[in-house]
Amino acid sequence: MDTNIYDTANQLEKELRETEAYADLQAAFAAVKEDPEANEVFQQFQEIQMSLQQKQMSGEEILEEEIKEAQEMALKSGDNLIIKDLMEAEQKLSTLIDDLNRIIMKPIQDIYQG
Repeated sequence: MDTNIYDTANQLEKELRETEAYADLQAAFAAVKEDPEANEVFQQFQEIQMSLQQKQMSGEEILEEEIKEAQEMALKSGDNLIIKDLMEAEQKLSTLIDDLNRIIMKPIQDIYQG
């Protein structure tokens, strides 16, 4: 087999950077960074998310107050139009990556479903 699958993956990575979804995410993230209020809310939201993920991975119990705080922060983030644009851009790119992942995983699915 002459095809180097890693060359194909590297080409896919380059092409992903050229998509509209990627450009939109870049622009939306830059807009958040340029706005002090949006940036602060975004940073707080990320910190809460990371903290909850670390607790979940280490098997620690997540307290109800922490869940409530995360939900409040998510609402606050969603109320900020600049962050809302970022979340929409993230979702658009995530959908594209999910589609690519489905295509890549097709041979494995064929084995188990065939």
